Amino acid sequence: MSDIRLIAALGSSYAAGPGIPPVDDPAAMRSSRNYAHLLADHLDARLVDLSVSGATTDNILRTDQISPTGARFGPQIDRLPADADVVTVTAGGNDLQYIGFMLAAAWRQHAPASQIAMLVAGMVSDPVPDPTNDDIERTADGLAEVVDAVRERAPRARIVLVDYLTAITDRTVAGHDVPFSAADLTKAQRIQAALHDAHLLARNRSGAKLLSASSLSEAHALGDPAPWVFGFFTDLNRVGASFHPNAEGMAAVAEGLRELLG
Repeated sequence: MSDIRLIAALGSSYAAGPGIPPVDDPAAMRSSRNYAHLLADHLDARLVDLSVSGATTDNILRTDQISPTGARFGPQIDRLPADADVVTVTAGGNDLQYIGFMLAAAWRQHAPASQIAMLVAGMVSDPVPDPTNDDIERTADGLAEVVDAVRERAPRARIVLVDYLTAITDRTVAGHDVPFSAADLTKAQRIQAALHDAHLLARNRSGAKLLSASSLSEAHALGDPAPWVFGFFTDLNRVGASFHPNAEGMAAVAEGLRELLG
């Protein structure tokens, strides 16, 4: 029998799992079949899932987050149970405007004059800059600060940073696998690489464990035979799930965590 009785999950949409039924919390765009739920089910553990789509490291640590539906979520760390045995953290993508950029790039190609294209474009910088070393350092610092805050609040928890599943590779074809221009595809790859680097730095600085979901999924990007992320959705009910983990991706992350935790 596992000694893991309580799992807590912090993070953004790559933890929450938008677009994967059934829905756990519509306002948070959170699935009850995301990797934390799957892991808890496998270990017969309780779960406190605090992940919210769109969250930054700052939303985990100190600032409220307002969802597209108008729901308000306080800092995730404030609700972290002190007796958690395991805490997973997936964040940083929104700090680097990763998915926001991909959505804006896709809609710019698909329907540039549409209301949804203008709405998505308004949620990110114009233009979204290429990530600099300072951006990577800042994101890594945010992740390491989350780890420190978890240690303070749940001192006996095993903390695992979980980075982002690989969405695009050199095999991903602009205009075929994703509705991006070639330049936007290249920029998305640079942001994705920066996010990976930020997690490596955060692991080294914080001493937390790292599950490299990006490495696990290297052969399962968009354009591969069995991608672990969704493609681009134009259905307004599923737009927010575009380029996010699908059920197979979440299952792979849960299995990776199970192996890492022993």
